[in-house]
Amino acid sequence: MHTSAHDGLLRVQGLNAGYGKIQILHDIDMVVGPGEIVALLGPNGAGKSTLMRALSGLLPWMSGDVWFDGKSLRGSTPRDAAQAGLVHVIEGHHVFTQLSVHDNLALAGYDIGGSERQARIRDALAFFPEIAAKIKERAGALSGGQQQMLVVAQGLVKRPRLLILDEPSAGLSPVLVDRVFEVAARLRDSGTSVLLVEQLVEKSLALADRVYAMAHGEIVLQANAREADLQTRLEEAYFGHHVAA
Repeated sequence: MHTSAHDGLLRVQGLNAGYGKIQILHDIDMVVGPGEIVALLGPNGAGKSTLMRALSGLLPWMSGDVWFDGKSLRGSTPRDAAQAGLVHVIEGHHVFTQLSVHDNLALAGYDIGGSERQARIRDALAFFPEIAAKIKERAGALSGGQQQMLVVAQGLVKRPRLLILDEPSAGLSPVLVDRVFEVAARLRDSGTSVLLVEQLVEKSLALADRVYAMAHGEIVLQANAREADLQTRLEEAYFGHHVAA
């Protein structure tokens, strides 16, 4: 069974998860529709990265469920999720510095046939001409911002239907932040959904179609990104006032 736009490409219901006996996520409900950008905002320690890890199979759940394209991801590994089309670009993920840019991208598509893999590498590099020009160079010779671009490109090699970007702006200059956000917009235009986890509130709201806010492991706000007074509502939500959607 495939989802309709109303059902969402990704649907999270009553998700509870954590580390060992320590529960971090509490009854998370969330929907990401086809071809939209959804921003997940919140202060440090709100549980955003924990939620992304739970969605992509890196963290087991305590209870609840997650459906992707109408199929439950219960028990799925990160590889299962990626093969289904849900790709997670993890915050702080590092490249293989001794390998070339090309070989880093080839590793991302290790389970894809040779000619198809090369086509995907070319398509991914089309988003990032800065690193396409250095395809034969060692990844360790790239700047920190260029390495972050390479990490995103690795995710694109998998041809995601939903790309989770966890703090993609971390450590980047303002110019490179704009480049990464531009790529997210182009992905949406091509029909790819993006779940964007960010600290840059204004830029995220300008890019996103909808927004969720987390605090203390709970969703405390959901709204259209163009709603009036949203910045004020976000601040209230962060300080523990549960705001009705």
